[in-house]
Amino acid sequence: MIPVLGDSMADWTIKKLLDWTASYFGDHQIDSPRLTAEILLANTLDLRRLDLYLQHDRPLESRELSEFKGLIKRRIGREPVAYITGEKGFYDDRFTVGKGVLIPRPDTEVLVETAMAVLKCPEWSGKKARVIELGVGSGAIIVSLAKACPDHHYFGSDLSCPALLTATGNAAALTETPISFFRGCWMDAVKPRAGFDMILSNPPYIPRADIETLAPEIKDHEPMLALDGGPDGLDAIGIILDQAGSRLNPGGQVILEMGFDQKPGVTALSKRFSWVAGLEFIKDLAGHNRLAVLKK
Repeated sequence: MIPVLGDSMADWTIKKLLDWTASYFGDHQIDSPRLTAEILLANTLDLRRLDLYLQHDRPLESRELSEFKGLIKRRIGREPVAYITGEKGFYDDRFTVGKGVLIPRPDTEVLVETAMAVLKCPEWSGKKARVIELGVGSGAIIVSLAKACPDHHYFGSDLSCPALLTATGNAAALTETPISFFRGCWMDAVKPRAGFDMILSNPPYIPRADIETLAPEIKDHEPMLALDGGPDGLDAIGIILDQAGSRLNPGGQVILEMGFDQKPGVTALSKRFSWVAGLEFIKDLAGHNRLAVLKK
């Protein structure tokens, strides 16, 4: 139950409502209470966050207050802000997201930047690489890469139909570079000798026993298919590496996001596959090992 907002609504200006909501969120241990209040109110009023302060003394209509109250209830129920607003910023764009689709994280931007650096090397000047992302989710990775490096061939797969629909919509809205999407479990739908030059993935890598320790926003709302990495968190990574060798061109690369503490496990896993000629780990902005780059 949300008190106060259900009482007299006549005097609720933008500033009063922001102040009250930030305090209410803080009392309920909601992360970044002021920022969250601003994002949700800006979404309700179809304004920029800056406009909330430029119009701080504007009173809200009863319809707007009622809609905003509904958003507050959803956030107090620990629904992620991105699901409430229907979008999430990633790299240079805002991506549509919704239930059944993993919310893109800032940590994953290093995957885009790493792949981009490879495709912009002189080695690829005037050539067309074949790039595939496995488990596209919202499409944030493959769409961002295709937009930044348009002169290549792009593919994306996911087992989830909601994810594929979301990724397809984001691709249509955000880039003119063609991306071929298809449904499949990792590379099951891709024939051996498919001739890819780069395989990308942010697979599920959270150990199963750790999922219950995650924030309610994650464990209760985001798709388990995109979180559960099996007993040690390495199940999907192992499957991808097993399938990648026969589908990569010589000199091709697999770039995988992983948990910050999984370097030893990924190192040991890579030694099972004779096609792996090189292994490098790349850190995110926080200094954590975030990517494994394996070369054929």
